[in-house]
Amino acid sequence: MNVDIGNALATVASPGVSRDSLERLDEQVADAHARIERGMANAEHGYEALNLPERVDPDEILTAVEPIADAETMITVGIGGSSLGAATITNALDSDTEAVFLDNVDPEWVSYHLDRVSFENAAINVVSRSGTTAETLANFLVVRDAFESAGVDWTERTIVTTGESGPLCDLADRHDLPSLTVPDGVPGRFSALSAVGMVAAAVCGHDLEALLEGAAAEADTLSESLFDCPAYAYGATTYALDGRGAGVNAMMPYAESLETVAEWFAQLWAESLGKDDLGQTPVRALGATDQHSQLQLYRAGPRDKLVTFVTPRNGGDRPIPDTDVEELAYLGDSTLGTLLEAEFEATEASLAAAGRPNVRVEIDRVDEYELGGLLYGLEAACVLAGELYGVNTFEQPAVEWAKKATRGLLGGGEFAETAAVAEKTELRIER
Repeated sequence: MNVDIGNALATVASPGVSRDSLERLDEQVADAHARIERGMANAEHGYEALNLPERVDPDEILTAVEPIADAETMITVGIGGSSLGAATITNALDSDTEAVFLDNVDPEWVSYHLDRVSFENAAINVVSRSGTTAETLANFLVVRDAFESAGVDWTERTIVTTGESGPLCDLADRHDLPSLTVPDGVPGRFSALSAVGMVAAAVCGHDLEALLEGAAAEADTLSESLFDCPAYAYGATTYALDGRGAGVNAMMPYAESLETVAEWFAQLWAESLGKDDLGQTPVRALGATDQHSQLQLYRAGPRDKLVTFVTPRNGGDRPIPDTDVEELAYLGDSTLGTLLEAEFEATEASLAAAGRPNVRVEIDRVDEYELGGLLYGLEAACVLAGELYGVNTFEQPAVEWAKKATRGLLGGGEFAETAAVAEKTELRIER
């Protein structure tokens, strides 16, 4: 990936960061990079995620999915990092296999998806490191029952991706299910480039080696200076802008196929950096759609936002037919791709003209190689930002609090957190 931070400089934007400030910040980047290198070398928790391109064996994944490789519908049952990485990859790339992600327990939404599945042609990948995630196990039980009700042996159509022990691991052993291990030391939101994110991609026929090669190429750019490393340039710039008041980061891809990248990024950024009253708030947007729904705020609202554009340099195209409507005649000499590019450049320039910071992240095209590099680059940017903030990038205590409260409400144990639910302050206004 390539990064252009020109429109985030203080000479363009307010808030903005000066070149001198970036030079001074680069000394901190060098120290942070040394810490990241040590973490990677020692396979420390979290830092191990940046080793995935060289440690993941794509053949192992392809062998595990062989029994379900003929699936016309691939149902991934997981939540958060156990689902978003896989969805990001498969949603970005074309396939004849439909990818369905059950990452919510809304009963109507789950029923909507399952009512449309031909179970004899479907397969399941249930993903949970602990094997105890309530939402994932509940949906898996529902999906398993749907297979049985359709007269399909779910044990012949299921693969398990989990930790080295736990209920799902036991289930795989009991039913002799193909299984893959969630890599040690890799938090879920950093696991897209592992079996967690790549099983669905494998069943959908995507090139796993190219994904990892693209990520490895991005890993090779990590260096002690932000001026030599696109990922660090992005991570350091976001950190600097946050400290100057840009506490919101709107991720805005300019390709429909990359829309889920913004969802994945939102978890990565929020769960990793949102600690100790620190961290930017990620916002999801899509170009050109959200030029008509959010750009007004970004250009004329509070000066508390950074807009991050993600755009492919090359993509498909489609001509716009001629028209006899005089006011629209100019469109007839153009294409949809040309129009989308013009929309992007106009939006970028519009923000700069209003003095609003924005950063351009470019990839050559939307394919496995470039997508692997993009995912790795944003992960590395996040890790660097965490070092600069001085937070533990790889923990998520606030999430664990809610998990305990939920489990207690369902009778899954006694937790102090559950009592807080009953202590809710109410001020009801009812009709």
